[in-house]
Amino acid sequence: MSAETSHDPSFRELLSSVKKSAFLLLGFVATLWVLEIIDQILLFEGLDRFGILPRRESGLLGILFWPFLHGGFPHLIANSGALIPLGIMLLLRGRGDFFWATFFPWVVGGALVWCFGSLFGPLAVHIGASGVIFGWLGFLLSRGLFDKSLKGILISVAVGVLYGGSVAGVLPGQEGISWEAHLFGFVSGVLGALVAAKIDRRRAEGTEPTAL
Repeated sequence: MSAETSHDPSFRELLSSVKKSAFLLLGFVATLWVLEIIDQILLFEGLDRFGILPRRESGLLGILFWPFLHGGFPHLIANSGALIPLGIMLLLRGRGDFFWATFFPWVVGGALVWCFGSLFGPLAVHIGASGVIFGWLGFLLSRGLFDKSLKGILISVAVGVLYGGSVAGVLPGQEGISWEAHLFGFVSGVLGALVAAKIDRRRAEGTEPTAL
């Protein structure tokens, strides 16, 4: 019997999965930093105008770009500090969950911000990854409840203990902070968790192809 675990196919698969997950998360965060460095040093914050401008045709493209744009390095540092731990907890669930938890807050949440953002204040461009962060938070808090798995529930409990207080960010508060992005990101994250749970159930029943 060999003692070399590095030749164990299951070990190699696990290592490959960890590497891909790390590349996915760190690549996302690194992209945010590269863009912000370019924006601050070379473009003098010129990229920020490509965020979501609610209810304006010119602001529709912002739905594609808004998570990648930040209002300076302090904004990005704060978001990076939340993206990495929440992203790790998401990837513990699998890259499929990472996709749904990111897609819904990014696209669905962004569309809702475009429709309803700045209704109760001056018209402003909405930028930043905080919408995705709150989407991840909503996804992780609700996913375990939807799939009723022990692993999912434990992750949800851990997220609740560590970040439950952050949910208050979905309410109007500090000036210059897009609480609409937080709110619609969070709601979209919960919706993403519901969709992911339904897909898992269909796969378990043999009625859904395993594409992700």
